[in-house]
Amino acid sequence: MERWIAETFYGDWQPSMRVEKVLHEVKTEHQHLVIFENKTWGTVLILDGIFQLTTRDEFIYHEMMAHVPLMAMERPKSVLIIGGGDGGILREVLKHPSIRQATLVEIDQEVIDTSVKYFPKVGAKAFKDPRANVVITDGLDFVVTCEERFDAVIVDSSEPVGPSAVLHTKRFFADCQKLLTPGGVFITQNGVPFQHPGHLAKTTQALAGLHKYVSPYVCTQPCYFGGEFALNWASDDAGHLSVDAAALARRAKSRKIETRYWTPGVHKGAFALPQFMQDVVDKAVAKGRKKPTTKKRA
Repeated sequence: MERWIAETFYGDWQPSMRVEKVLHEVKTEHQHLVIFENKTWGTVLILDGIFQLTTRDEFIYHEMMAHVPLMAMERPKSVLIIGGGDGGILREVLKHPSIRQATLVEIDQEVIDTSVKYFPKVGAKAFKDPRANVVITDGLDFVVTCEERFDAVIVDSSEPVGPSAVLHTKRFFADCQKLLTPGGVFITQNGVPFQHPGHLAKTTQALAGLHKYVSPYVCTQPCYFGGEFALNWASDDAGHLSVDAAALARRAKSRKIETRYWTPGVHKGAFALPQFMQDVVDKAVAKGRKKPTTKKRA
């Protein structure tokens, strides 16, 4: 019989993909993982009923997670990636010649092993780079105990359900903040705001209570159905957000970085949000920066 796999993240509608061939399916200690082939999307990874990766469009997400923060810096040297076991963000981070070390923390070795086997073009070479430091542990525990500092902390988590839920809390964001060098940038994903504006609102509010500057940005990620995909930026350095397109172009040229989605223009335009999304952000920032009131004693 013909098999279709549906994304079960949404309560009242389910986008689905036809399965040409199942390459790998397993219930790990942490999640249900399926890798299959589809004529349109190529090789597809789905975790716990949520589409995570396709070889057709993976470059978009990975480039925008990595190059938006790193191109904004003159000479980024160290990056921490929480999650990202497919190696796509690691691949893009290591394109920057000034990077001395990129630490990737993945909770599930099975994700890395299967990604290297079934998605070799996504991150297999990156894992072999001597600058790559792969740590298999819970990201939540890592950020609490880590004593290193990083120019960028990039959280490549799945949606805020199951094991990834803890990676979307203010406590976790605060622990990540402590790992940033002065002026460092924190990046995380915020899903599809048209479908789940609360995800963007909650993250933005939490980050606004921790960082001076919070500025979500968007990309068009076809396999994440339901509208534009949001990423969130937080830092205490306003200068990174004011780098103009000409400077970004010079940096890309000098670093000899080739991309398929990111451009200086896309970089700058990504921060121009649709009004409905900007309204969510403005309200969340105001809430995040509002000082708690204390009741006076009678």
